[in-house]
Amino acid sequence: MSKERRKAERVKVDLRVYWEGSLTQLEGSIVDLSITGCFILSDDRLRVGELIRVEIQPPKQGPLHVWGEVIYQIPEMGFAVHFTGADDDDLKRLGWLIKAELHLSKKTPSKQSAADEYFMS
Repeated sequence: MSKERRKAERVKVDLRVYWEGSLTQLEGSIVDLSITGCFILSDDRLRVGELIRVEIQPPKQGPLHVWGEVIYQIPEMGFAVHFTGADDDDLKRLGWLIKAELHLSKKTPSKQSAADEYFMS
């Protein structure tokens, strides 16, 4: 049996995301999120090790901004980002978003994002 490398709790989501690197500004969808990083669906190519600014778009709230490093890429599918920094307010909001998604995903097995329900209340 393999040991799970990740220490932070992860949640499946469907959130719009924008990011910018040294040469580009692009968009995609976050499908896996934790306090330490995320996986972004996108066919855009980034370099492993590239530092990017990530703008996460939670429903009914302003964007969250975090800095991250691309840790791996799957061509024509997406890439994983390890978060390296953010201001305290954005980190706190990110934590709330993840907790809400985890809590509501246990209550709501539907395809609707748990974040939609959390931020609409």
